[in-house]
Amino acid sequence: MSKSLRVVFMGTPAFAVPGLRSIVESQHELVGVVTAPDRPAGRGKNLRFSAVKEAALEYNIPLFQPEKLPSEDTVAQLKALEADVFVVVAFRMLPKVVWELPQLGTFNLHASLLPQYRGAAPIHWSIINGEQVSGLTTFLIDAKIDTGAILLQKKLDILASDTMGTLSERMQAQSGELIIATLNGLASGTLKPMPQQEATAINTAPKLSRENTQIDWSKPGQTIVHFIHGLNPFPTAWTLMENNEETVQVKIQNAHFIAGTPIETPGHIKVEDKQLYVSVADGYVYIDRLQLPNKKSMETAALLNGFQFPATARFV
Repeated sequence: MSKSLRVVFMGTPAFAVPGLRSIVESQHELVGVVTAPDRPAGRGKNLRFSAVKEAALEYNIPLFQPEKLPSEDTVAQLKALEADVFVVVAFRMLPKVVWELPQLGTFNLHASLLPQYRGAAPIHWSIINGEQVSGLTTFLIDAKIDTGAILLQKKLDILASDTMGTLSERMQAQSGELIIATLNGLASGTLKPMPQQEATAINTAPKLSRENTQIDWSKPGQTIVHFIHGLNPFPTAWTLMENNEETVQVKIQNAHFIAGTPIETPGHIKVEDKQLYVSVADGYVYIDRLQLPNKKSMETAALLNGFQFPATARFV
């Protein structure tokens, strides 16, 4: 067994929690957790803890929630923990004064096989782009975004039925094992960082916005389905529905494609046999789950029990 390391963990969302738990259950010592400050949420604007904070409180681990990094106080507090290594999962950008503190460096768990899909939304974009393989990478943080030397990688197949949500769940389930293998390798000195090889064609994973999550009905049908599934469950692909003078926003969570030669223009809506489908250049995209304005998300068949799409409506 490798020696025990003193570890500080940094993360915020639920995706990071399995990594934290894996360290607690290992031979390594989790000496501190850094997470986002509590934020007001919901209608009552009550303060909400991050998923990582809730997990840290279960284990009584010293907790830090700095508003700003770096601050002199936070850097001094982290230094006082005398950690051998910092582990980062789904956290903010770290300044050099923080990531260079531990003797063995700071490593990040990234949800892609670097150098592919550097950026804020790697799981989303790997599905949007129709990839068949993704994975997890641990790498040493340096001054640029997701460019540091690789420590370990683990491949995961992307299934035809995957959404961002289902792939994220499988990655979470594998993340703890990769983090512990990385800690063990650093502790024993057997893990040698490998500089990233710059591929000729590198896909990136930019932050998602309203602009880049709108469905383009002029694209091929399967491309549209990948786009919809890559944004499910959040932030969710959306489209505008036009009906005469009225235009409303519709969110679409699930769909499938059937190839064909439609006679209608892309975006034309058809409803038959409790099915809703949309004309695209190379066939029809069948909408399996959607959300209309001021309504909850519903399976299409259930929605069509009580809602009729106007004959003149179309997606644009």
